[in-house]
Amino acid sequence: MWICANNAFLSIVNSDQDPTVLMVRARRKGDIEAVFGPETQVTTIPGRDYQFRAFIRRDIVGMVIAQALMDIDYGNFKNSVKDGYLHDAYAGVWSIMADLQEIRPYDTKPRTNFRKHPVR
Repeated sequence: MWICANNAFLSIVNSDQDPTVLMVRARRKGDIEAVFGPETQVTTIPGRDYQFRAFIRRDIVGMVIAQALMDIDYGNFKNSVKDGYLHDAYAGVWSIMADLQEIRPYDTKPRTNFRKHPVR
């Protein structure tokens, strides 16, 4: 699962070491700590797809992400992102994900050859 927070981008996946733990991964130094706190033990592994990793109990990940949802206080996500690099990355993701809509944002007509039924 990708988590696009306004202060961090995280990828959270299953840990193959312990079923009670999730592996929280980040591409930028400090993103894991920004979400889970400065005391979080983060391992750096250069050359990996996500250089920064932490193994965190599932219940803690769930509570922290749930609290982040409860704390949302903005009406526009991209405008809430203060870091310019992160904002620009999210704007790129927004544009690419807009291709999932039959009618692109701010357009009025459906796209030709649009696949209306996603594979699930």
